[in-house]
Amino acid sequence: MRPRIFRRWIERSRELAAGALLLAGAAGADEAWQPPLDEALRQAQAQHAPILVEFHAPWCYSCYYMAHHVLNGAEWESVKHQAVLVDLDTDAPEGSYWKDRLAVKALPSYVVLDEHGDELGRILAEQTRGEFYRQLDAILARTSTLEAVRDKVKDGNAASLKAAHEVLKAYYARGDADAALAWLNGLPGAARTALDKDPKARLWGDRLRLMQAAQRKDAAQCAALAPPVLAADLGCERAYELDRVMECSASLPAATRSSLLSPQKPVMTRLLYGRVFVAHPSCADARSAVLTAADLDQALGYTGAADDVLERAIADVKQRLGGNLEKDRNLADNLRVYLERAGKADELDLLYPKLIAAYPNDYVYPYRYGKSLAARGYYRQALIYLQEAGPKAYGINRLNVAEQLARVLLKLNRTDDARQVVADALKANGPWFPEDAAKLKALVR
Repeated sequence: MRPRIFRRWIERSRELAAGALLLAGAAGADEAWQPPLDEALRQAQAQHAPILVEFHAPWCYSCYYMAHHVLNGAEWESVKHQAVLVDLDTDAPEGSYWKDRLAVKALPSYVVLDEHGDELGRILAEQTRGEFYRQLDAILARTSTLEAVRDKVKDGNAASLKAAHEVLKAYYARGDADAALAWLNGLPGAARTALDKDPKARLWGDRLRLMQAAQRKDAAQCAALAPPVLAADLGCERAYELDRVMECSASLPAATRSSLLSPQKPVMTRLLYGRVFVAHPSCADARSAVLTAADLDQALGYTGAADDVLERAIADVKQRLGGNLEKDRNLADNLRVYLERAGKADELDLLYPKLIAAYPNDYVYPYRYGKSLAARGYYRQALIYLQEAGPKAYGINRLNVAEQLARVLLKLNRTDDARQVVADALKANGPWFPEDAAKLKALVR
């Protein structure tokens, strides 16, 4: 396990009378509470070094991939000498606070700031080792913030186009299609013309327009914008764009949707068998590729093909793990998800206790298994696992575990116990995560 540079679990919430104001960005909160990024800024200014903020969570399978395959070794040691590292769990109050402040929309995310706290760039989702360090080295070498890079986009020269690529990629990583397209539309005519002619910039623009249409739930616009995006060489990111298209086109007539999605069937098959189900996979996110391919088959009415994809994925993961769930948590969690997606409840019931034993200090698997048992009406069995998860939970996941535990206790007609679980969780939580806390409190009114 790599060292955690600035992780501090904030369990002082009950002492912070104004803590909820801090979450909203208001002034006047307890001055004794200082998010670790503030501490990192002081160090960065003293060292004239950039800051690398890693956002993750205990339920994030992609985070496990990065921890096991990428954030280690000589390259990672080199990064630790170049930058101040901040490691934030978004389930904890401090991580949630900075996730909102830095507009992080997905995990894992790696945000690089300069010594003054201005963004230099970010990397989204899991990457192969080579790709991650290629991107990170380029960001760490920058002396200009992204805001300054935007000002370099003026015309069609090489420097202007390179700057535009960086800016568009950054907007995409932020999930901020509206701001990206507003910026594009506000560029000088010469710059807009040059970007329209540049294949790389044009593809980023197409992807951002598709993202905007999906965010606005505009199915017709999604269908119109999808073909040029899906016709591009997207590599392993095809799964993300195709998943977006399938979701935003779900309300279209079956024939229209089939016409849109059918060309992707052979492309996804090549992706799976050329880059995922191979001895040395070149797609970091195998899970997204597998599930998107299965969802595509399902959407096209190929139920048997969807089952075959999942069976192949299950066999692939089992072979790679060799019976050792501790070997690679990303793979172990993929096995859980593939079995769940395939509806193999009996195998899942055998797997969950093994996962709990393999990762005994984590709330995630007893919580997930308890929730699964409760969903099937096995409340007494669920209670055992949810009670095991409770002491291991913290931050927002403390509230999630308490909610499931209270629901099970209510099903067992143990109302007083359910009220006590809720009261204990709310007391420990303090002012953090007010919406989730209110939802939990409403359970036992």
